[in-house]
Amino acid sequence: MTTAAAEYVTSRWTRLKSFFTDVRLEMKKVSWPSRKEITGTTIVVLFAVFFFGFYLGLLDVGFSRLVQKILHFFRTTT
Repeated sequence: MTTAAAEYVTSRWTRLKSFFTDVRLEMKKVSWPSRKEITGTTIVVLFAVFFFGFYLGLLDVGFSRLVQKILHFFRTTT
């Protein structure tokens, strides 16, 4: 291995160690939510997903029937 390659590897290794040191320091500053907060927000998200899924499903069925009636009307008149 040449000296340039060795310096490159050493430089990359030093930068990588510095990066993980910085990550560890920043992660200590993070304010993590409590288990109660996580449970509450999960319930809200699940409720919203089911509510909007049901709502959009109803809209889909309604528009499908409307389009079918319109197409049926124009097929019988021509």
